[in-house]
This record gives sequence, C-alpha cells and structure tokens, in this order.
Amino acid sequence: MPKMKTKSSAKKRFKLTGTGKIKRKHAFKSHILTKKSKKRKLKLTHDGLVHKADENNIKTLLRLK
Repeated sequence: MPKMKTKSSAKKRFKLTGTGKIKRKHAFKSHILTKKSKKRKLKLTHDGLVHKADENNIKTLLRLK
C-alpha cells in the first residue's frame, strides 16, 4: 500500500505552530486594495488561526491525523 500524500493546496496555505494550532492567512489582501481602508488592510496582513471546528478537516488534508 503506498503512502498517503499530503494535499498540495493545504500544504501551501497552512502551517503548524509549536503548540499544535494551525496558522492561516487572511483572504481579500491580494488585489483591489484601493477601496479598502488602511485599518482593514493592516488587519488582513496578520496571520490568523484556523477555527476549532475546522481543525480536524485541515489536519486530515495535511495528513497529521
């Protein structure tokens, strides 16, 4: 039986923290930035954490579970 492969899309989008939580980037920061406020763009710059309800699905995609 071959090894299970990690999903490439998930591998590029998520990182694991030292405590086991999953880091993610915010959406809507790539283009059409002129109509967005400075405050909103600044908040989108910083990384967020994946919600507890979605963690199991992401871990399955990353083959951590």
